Amino acid sequence: MYMEARAIRKHIRSSPRKMRTVINLVRGKTVADALGILHYQPHRITRPVELTIQSAVYNLMDRNPDDRFEESDLVVKEIRADEGARMKRFRPVSRGRAHPILKRSCHLTVVVATTGEAESEQSDDDA
Repeated sequence: MYMEARAIRKHIRSSPRKMRTVINLVRGKTVADALGILHYQPHRITRPVELTIQSAVYNLMDRNPDDRFEESDLVVKEIRADEGARMKRFRPVSRGRAHPILKRSCHLTVVVATTGEAESEQSDDDA
């Protein structure tokens, strides 16, 4: 049986463009590999990404309390950084003018699913 769960984290104080450079590294990887890759990245934004992936795994466990999962059997099926609200600030410049500064935020969506290999082994045992 195919199972998946989702976790969404909103209003992360980083631009979506910076977030996408990090999440492109883990898209399609197993959860264990993804967390290992993120742990050794120098970017500040990796911490919210790690927490969101772990939250998706825990959501999957909560949905299916009778089943047991290993991180090697779970895959980051979908990971997406969408644009969030922008805070608008202004910086004073010469001659009494003001330049706008947009402080961007993003929304992170992670979908974690079981792999096909684990499903086929379970179905073989059932048969």
